[in-house]
Amino acid sequence: MTTGGAVPAREGDEARAADREWSQWRGPARDGISREGGLLQSWPEGGPRKVIDVGGLGAGYSSFSARGDRLFTQGAKDGSEWVIALDARTGVILWRTRNGPVYEDGRGDGPRGTPVIDGDRVFALSGRGHLSSLELETGEVVWRVDLLDRFGASNISWGISESPLIVDGLVIVNPGGRGASVVAFDRDTGELEWKGGGSDRAGYSSSMLAEVGGVRQAVVFTDRRVIGVALRDGAELWSYAAVANGTANVATPIVAGDLVFVSSDYGTGCALLRIGRDGRSVEEVYFSREMKNHHSSSVLVDGTLYGFSSSILTAMDLETGDVLWRDRSVGKGSLIYGDGRLYLLSERGTVALAEASPEGYREHGRFQLPRGSLPSWSHPILHQGRLILRDQDRLYAFDVSAEPR
Repeated sequence: MTTGGAVPAREGDEARAADREWSQWRGPARDGISREGGLLQSWPEGGPRKVIDVGGLGAGYSSFSARGDRLFTQGAKDGSEWVIALDARTGVILWRTRNGPVYEDGRGDGPRGTPVIDGDRVFALSGRGHLSSLELETGEVVWRVDLLDRFGASNISWGISESPLIVDGLVIVNPGGRGASVVAFDRDTGELEWKGGGSDRAGYSSSMLAEVGGVRQAVVFTDRRVIGVALRDGAELWSYAAVANGTANVATPIVAGDLVFVSSDYGTGCALLRIGRDGRSVEEVYFSREMKNHHSSSVLVDGTLYGFSSSILTAMDLETGDVLWRDRSVGKGSLIYGDGRLYLLSERGTVALAEASPEGYREHGRFQLPRGSLPSWSHPILHQGRLILRDQDRLYAFDVSAEPR
């Protein structure tokens, strides 16, 4: 069993380096898996060496994407939401571009989605549904669409939270309009290519790419079901509703070949689905209440799923749904994987390093971020030997390379 989704193979050292970069939501393949090696296998008391601690990002739960010496995120300041580029070595802001008015909410203002880097562009979606294509070097706007206005959709309870999926020259998002639940824009021009997915409202999840039976499709978790939508024309291929809840479907689906794992909380659970050989149907392999992902998604490593089932870190066999172990770990949080280890971030700011082992929970260090008034819901990333974290206005980076950089 592989670690999860895969990016297309490319030739040359430069392409291989690019495939290791955290260029979008949940990393190179949107699966929470870092391709970096040579990372610390245990941390000293008090945690790894802190190399950046700066403010200035503004409010919001957006995570980071990264390329080379740049980081990209979003934040809210002065009544607006901004797409932000920063120097990855220092945290200094290089440019910021307005992306519509600020989304306001009692659980935290500002953007939720993470920018996506594709070629010479950065694509970002605001908490109010403004989708922007920006020049990577300068932040200049190439095109922009107000999704909610364009497709007659209303915002969801806690703000648009999706990170766009870019594939085959398309920018795919889930605005949730009538007859336009899922839409695709031309990556270069911003022209609408297709709309589909019925009239489901938007979920809080981000879509994944799957290809089965020669049919390339976006796997989308809307407000009421998970669907497969053909990349070619937006046609709905299959649908599965049992894993959706009536409050918030948040976790990103995991795609491994013809298998799709989807989970949600609020007492619901998870399902493993198998897409049919024709790519146009789906069957339930199992439904289980043993993994209920809330605001974070699981990671798949060598056939084992690791994820927070509500507040309990849980290891589960993907193919059978059998629980291998549970541990309270850092409490409810988010996680990513890199070089044999799970990087865990509690919503209360506790950071821990643990083995990715089906045999049991073994922790190899932890430390505490300063506590803010809001939960730490911005998910961690790994980039160039650094663990990069955000808590609202502040950026933190820690050197986790086995060879100090």
